[in-house]
Amino acid sequence: MDTFSSLNTLNAGNSNHHYYSLDALQPRYNIKRLPFCLKILLENLLRHEDGQIVTDKQIKAIAQWQPQVKSVEQIAFTPARVILQDFTGVPALVDLAAMRDAISELGGDANLINPLEKVDLVIDHSVMVDKSGTPDALDLNTKLEFHRNKERYQFLRWGQESFDNFRVVPPGTGIVHQVNLEYLADVVSTKQGTQLVAYPDTLVGTDSHTTMINGLGVLGWGVGGIEAEAAMLGQPLSMLVPEVVGFEFKGKLIAGTTATDLVLMVTELLRDKGVVGKFVEFFGDGISSLSLADRATISNMAPEYGATCGFFPVDDETLHYLRLSGRSEDAVNLVEAYCKAQYLWRSDGDTPAEYSDLVSFDLHKVVPSIAGPKRPQDRISLLDAANSFRKILDHESLDKEVSLGSVMNFEDDGGNADTDINEITSQSSVKINLDGFNHSLDHGDIVIAAITSCTNTSNPAVMIAAGLLAKKAINLGLTAKPWVKTSLAPGSQVVPQYLDDAGLMEPLRMLGFDVVGFGCTTCIGNSGPLSPVIDQAIEKGDLNVAAVLSGNRNFEGRIHQSIKSNYLASPPLVVAYALAGSMLHDLYKDPLGNDFSGMPVFLADIWPEQREINAYIEKYVSAEIFKSRYADVFAGTEDWKKLETPEGSLYTWSESTYVRRPPYFEGMTLKIEPLKPINDARCLVMVGDSITTDHISPAGAIAVGSPAAEYLASKGVQKEDYNSLGSRRGNHEVMMRGTFANNRLRNLLAPGTEGGFTRHFPDATDTTIFAAAMLYAEEKVPLIVIAGKEYGTGSSRDWAAKGPKLLGVHAVIAQSYERIHRSNLVGFGILPLQFCDNDSAETLGLKGDELFSIESPEGHPDTLKVTAKHPDRLLIEFETKVRIDTYIEWRYYEHGGILHYVLRDLALKQST
Repeated sequence: MDTFSSLNTLNAGNSNHHYYSLDALQPRYNIKRLPFCLKILLENLLRHEDGQIVTDKQIKAIAQWQPQVKSVEQIAFTPARVILQDFTGVPALVDLAAMRDAISELGGDANLINPLEKVDLVIDHSVMVDKSGTPDALDLNTKLEFHRNKERYQFLRWGQESFDNFRVVPPGTGIVHQVNLEYLADVVSTKQGTQLVAYPDTLVGTDSHTTMINGLGVLGWGVGGIEAEAAMLGQPLSMLVPEVVGFEFKGKLIAGTTATDLVLMVTELLRDKGVVGKFVEFFGDGISSLSLADRATISNMAPEYGATCGFFPVDDETLHYLRLSGRSEDAVNLVEAYCKAQYLWRSDGDTPAEYSDLVSFDLHKVVPSIAGPKRPQDRISLLDAANSFRKILDHESLDKEVSLGSVMNFEDDGGNADTDINEITSQSSVKINLDGFNHSLDHGDIVIAAITSCTNTSNPAVMIAAGLLAKKAINLGLTAKPWVKTSLAPGSQVVPQYLDDAGLMEPLRMLGFDVVGFGCTTCIGNSGPLSPVIDQAIEKGDLNVAAVLSGNRNFEGRIHQSIKSNYLASPPLVVAYALAGSMLHDLYKDPLGNDFSGMPVFLADIWPEQREINAYIEKYVSAEIFKSRYADVFAGTEDWKKLETPEGSLYTWSESTYVRRPPYFEGMTLKIEPLKPINDARCLVMVGDSITTDHISPAGAIAVGSPAAEYLASKGVQKEDYNSLGSRRGNHEVMMRGTFANNRLRNLLAPGTEGGFTRHFPDATDTTIFAAAMLYAEEKVPLIVIAGKEYGTGSSRDWAAKGPKLLGVHAVIAQSYERIHRSNLVGFGILPLQFCDNDSAETLGLKGDELFSIESPEGHPDTLKVTAKHPDRLLIEFETKVRIDTYIEWRYYEHGGILHYVLRDLALKQST
């Protein structure tokens, strides 16, 4: 066995730090040629080498990495820390609490279930935009947030006190990825044992946009909550040595373009390139023209372009940002010294690393853009935005239909709109009255304009641009359109501070962009209600209205259930669209309104110049703001401090509709059962391409009349307190009923429907997916899901695997998978199978009403035969690829899931 580990010493910040030297490998292997991200993985292996979990074979797999050869070698990655948000963090904590119960019942010590590495949870997904456009919006929304989520917050407080290495950033602080960027990340971490050791800060997180931290030179990516829980408990992540795509930046952005425009073009380009499951590493001298916040914007949207991560190496700009955000000088000095010693430092003119593939992009080519109406990779040049929406209307044949409709009238009476009107299939517009303002609501009208999301609110350049645009608009007498629900949800408390100091918060408020909360809000689907008159007009008129947000996700049914078209845009463009009021408004040609003298005002008249933006950043964005705002980051408000919490290492499960002991470990024994075939299964859901985790497990509002709502009503919960599915992820009963309940889901088994409907076989009865699943369970019939390409795109949502599992799904057969979701399926004991070559449900002639049988995966085969039989048709047999990609994943699957594997492993270790 080769000996690779070599401890060297460097002095930084008046301390001697030991580190595992990559330079020691340089004589035998050309380490300098490796991409930066692989050097970080290599150091991780050196530091954890033990001859069993991490071996010299794994180290050689990276040290001898061949960029043009797809590696089949598995490595064990041990992240330095785990980061959670509350939507995914609550169910993770529920699972850990249930594991404590289970190991106790198996005769083990409950305290064995305890995070071994640092874990931070940031509460950011719970605040909803119930109130907006008024100075009291923040206060009201915060009060409602605590009212709705008190039980969840009490549970999190218990976790903070009961588990070691577990910290909670209370609500009202900011968005997890922005807090991570501005405060939590070290870039280079240290650990004191017998020696003070320095090593790269690495992490995984239960949100797909964990990738944002790669803009700071910190390697990290999103995983499912199931994998994150295993990482907390000391289990390394098993992964194949990744392919690394090099993305070269040249030149500089031209005036009038933003980092948002850039990232939308990068997303489009890399989606077309195909980088799913790969690392993307950015290089080239053009990087120097990008601020750290610009880089973070690009890294944030790695899930949207499909990569595991989008990595920027450490350079002078990294150090500048660390100082700007209030990190200590000792910490900054350590980052510089360590990265230069470990070949982790980037400079202009460097010889590029070797890469699996290359992309080159000139920053001069960036043009103002938006993306939508359903996917973040569907970029539209702002020049073409209005025409693009007209084409959508033409495609839907609405232009012809609306000429046949009649006009209806609604008046906003505070929630009791008169609806005594005949049903009309469609019409050109619907007359509404909003507090005395008359308007004909039409296709393309923008009903939500939200500055929100970590993607853009972390970037002072675009936030100050929005404030300057608002100031110029107010000075000329422009106002936002009354039918537009406007909101500002900063990613941290730093943002409104520098906007206030710069005198830009007030003009934003005057246009309705008051601060509504510190959290994800609209981007996660917490957009809150529309005015009842608008909601009813949309429904009765079958109107295709729009939302514009500065977020990263715009999937169907995500932003608001009544809004069909959703567009991503930079914060200044969000303000501009609020002024315009319609997607049919050409921002280049059509005036936004008239000034005080009656002259038309165009977007070009109020668009801020880059030198103006830079001057404001230089003057008003300071380290002092960051230091003051993060001084007591874990303290929380008085409401948080007053929360009563249970005591003890075992959680006292109450009759909560938010937190419930899950059934995953009921009847579990230390012995595992052999793998068996799946016989005579029925298809529960059959879907096409690009089905997202939002389709599978939506996070938004709980619809009245849905199975989840009926469950809550049976527990005495009032309609106004249903909250969102995301907020109730600690209750499996709600989440089972919310699985496949997205109102835009199109299940091919139930043609002509949208939403959570299916057909029960063999009687061909139409019913809800939940009801069908429960009936199949009574009949002891196993279930499968059939899907097209890119199944499970989007958020790293473990409930998109947990929900189907609890509904009785044993396997998924898809044309292709998104990385995180495939891993989540394995992690919860669902068999992911992939159609071979050009096969699909359509080419094979599958209807979904067959009985499906799948061979046993005993012996870890690469392929499995599937048989589909129907009494009236010929038997269909086809081969599928088994998408269990690593040995440790097979172990997880054999145990019934990763949590069961960890639990048995800990119990057996203690017993011996």
